[in-house]
Formats: sequence, C-alpha cells, structure tokens
Amino acid sequence: MSTEKKYLKSKPICKVKFIAPKEITKNAKTIAIAGDFNDWNIEQTILRKQKSGVYARTLDLEVGTEYQYRFVIDGVRWENDWDADKYVPNNHSFDDNSVVVI
Repeated sequence: MSTEKKYLKSKPICKVKFIAPKEITKNAKTIAIAGDFNDWNIEQTILRKQKSGVYARTLDLEVGTEYQYRFVIDGVRWENDWDADKYVPNNHSFDDNSVVVI
C-alpha cells in the first residue's frame, strides 16, 4: 500500500501518508510528490527517508475530495503510485495520474 489514511474526528481532514515504492526510489537522490494539493510543484513536498528505508510524507487533505498526484524522482522522472485508489489520464503525456480519494 502506498497511502495510509487517518481521518480526524474533530474536523474534515484526513492525514494521508504517501509512501514511494522501494522499486522507484532505488538510487534516487530526492523524491517528491507533486499534485493538486501543491499546484504540481516538484520542489515543495519532499518525501523523507523512514527508519524502514521507504520514503514517505504525510499531508493533511480535505475530506470529500479526490487529488491527482505523481511521485517525482530527482526532479525529472515522474512515476505513478502503483497502488493508487484510481488513475485518470493527464493532459501532458500519455501517462495517467494517480488519484487518492479522501
């Protein structure tokens, strides 16, 4: 699983932990996530290496929304989340975008 969701009871927010698969992080210097939640900025949301060796980052996202996103390796290589909730075509390439449904 590449995302873990924790819904807050006190407000309509879900803490979503995005986890980059080890297969795409091998030999990477930086791993970021770009998507609707950060205006597709490839430098704003850098994942951090966890004790387990995977790279991850937790974001607070609004409940009742779907967010498109992709992992960005070393600022140039775009990768999908292989375990995303769903996929939608993007307008910039022949690839799809990953989608997390909150």
